[in-house]
Amino acid sequence: MKAIVQDRYGSADVLVLDDIDKPVPKAGEVLVRVQVAGLDPSVWHLMTGRPYLVRAAFGLRKPKLRVRGWDFAGHIEEAGAKVTSFKPGDEVFGVGNGSFAEYVCAAEGKVVPKPANVTHEQAAAVPTSGITALQAVRDKGRVEAGQKVLVIGAGGGVGTFAVQLAKAFGAHVTGVCSTSKTDLATSLGADEVIDYTHEDFTEGTRRYDLIIDTAGLRSLSHLRSALTPRGTLVLVGGEGEGRLLGGSGRTFHAAALSPFVRHKLRPMFSVPHKEELDTLSALLENGKVTPVIDRSYPLSEAPEAIRRLQSGHSRGKAVIAIA
Repeated sequence: MKAIVQDRYGSADVLVLDDIDKPVPKAGEVLVRVQVAGLDPSVWHLMTGRPYLVRAAFGLRKPKLRVRGWDFAGHIEEAGAKVTSFKPGDEVFGVGNGSFAEYVCAAEGKVVPKPANVTHEQAAAVPTSGITALQAVRDKGRVEAGQKVLVIGAGGGVGTFAVQLAKAFGAHVTGVCSTSKTDLATSLGADEVIDYTHEDFTEGTRRYDLIIDTAGLRSLSHLRSALTPRGTLVLVGGEGEGRLLGGSGRTFHAAALSPFVRHKLRPMFSVPHKEELDTLSALLENGKVTPVIDRSYPLSEAPEAIRRLQSGHSRGKAVIAIA
């Protein structure tokens, strides 16, 4: 099968379109014929091996996993001997190892049926970013109806989901993004939008019950100044220039500081679960959440898709069309 592979860490130039063996599903796995694969920042981190902290789990000198990509939408090609929920031909979406390929294996518990009213492009954009946003808003943020929620990075992959989810839970949502994305944040249902190139959301009298920071570039003190006295700050991942920890240093700082302040400082690293995929599938089906697709790239142009993701110019999610 065709797949995007890498044998060393580095820029998008290390990615190669190659012919490799088709994977064979284990007893509790399904083999999926990938129609579309989704792209998120974790793909960039595993491609570059930065921050170096990721290499402890994914290979010190080179990636243990050659094929990039996690998210996918497609149809079941083959079901393992112990799989009971799916049969060949079923349309599904979910998370598996190496989705930038014509076929991918995934555990039965990380795959759900694709709603009929959702395209493969839309479904492939959901798993990692949608689950991250759901965990940030519902599980870590514990959002309640009527609360004031600030989403930083409202025009990005996780941010576009976070805005819609916070609205679905009844919050008053303010989105923070660049000038080119303010219209997008408004279209997603944000009650207010702040263009950070012209306005600092910490200046003024507005305070928020929950801040979800998907951008990862602001200091804790800066973010806390915009919270209500007992507000919650959720840090989604973290970006930075440090080669060893990247933006994780801020995450560790928040965890250490949280017990000593009234604010709830909640770092998070998303792990996908079936319950969350089921929840997102239901929200997709009833129209409360609609994935935003920035661009669709053919498999051969996956490196270019990653370069655009890293530039920060994407509006929503990029996807890779494979079939």
